[in-house]
Formats: sequence, structure tokens, C-alpha cells
Amino acid sequence: MGRNVNPSELGTIPENAIVVSTAPQIELLKRASLCITHAGLNTTLEALAQGVPMVAIPIGYDQPGVAARIKYHGVGEFLEVENLTVARLSDLIQRVLRDPHYRERASYFQSVIAETRGLEVAADAIERAFKAE
Repeated sequence: MGRNVNPSELGTIPENAIVVSTAPQIELLKRASLCITHAGLNTTLEALAQGVPMVAIPIGYDQPGVAARIKYHGVGEFLEVENLTVARLSDLIQRVLRDPHYRERASYFQSVIAETRGLEVAADAIERAFKAE
């Protein structure tokens, strides 16, 4: 839930839910069937790096654009926050979980991300830049 929310503000927590201020997101994604996200770029890339399809609920900044790309590339669906209802969210969750196309597309991007070695390439570029001075 992050550091900006007081647990008492959440109301009654269902017995099958665990609420924590922070969690090891990548480790959880390794075990996940689906990621429900605000479509932040970091979470989106981390989900894709694990081959996990998504349901996105963008809130602001770059998130609507990231959510549109999630849908466009077939790795998930999105729902505008002003259209969010339990029924709509449940429908999208079921759609993404039942249709293997979403997992297949997420797996494809998982392999692309693994092959590009983005972190390693970025670190090499930074090291070259410092050596050039």
C-alpha cells in the first residue's frame, strides 16, 4: 500500500488478503498469473520481464499511455479509473486469465527483454561516457 496510506483508512480487509507497506515486487511477479497495476513504467516492465500479463488502471502522468501500449501489444487490458467498478475489473481479470494470448504475448516480451540486456547495455554506455572525459 506504500507509505502514504494509513492501514486504518482501508476499512475492512478480506481474510484472504494481506496488506503490507512494501513487498518484494519482482519475487511476487515470478509467482503471479496476473498483475493489476496503475500502469507505471517500472511495474509494467517488471511484469513483462517475468512474462506476466496485466490489467492496468492508469491514474495520471504517463500511465494512460503505458496502459494503451499494454492493450495495443496484447499483454493485457486497461480500464479508466473513472469507469472502475467491481464488475468491470472482474470481467477484465477473467478475460486476461482465460485467454492464453495475453500470457503468450507477455512471454514474447519477456524473451525480448532478456535478449536486450537493457541494464547491462545502459551500464556499459555510462562507463564509456565517463572514460571519454
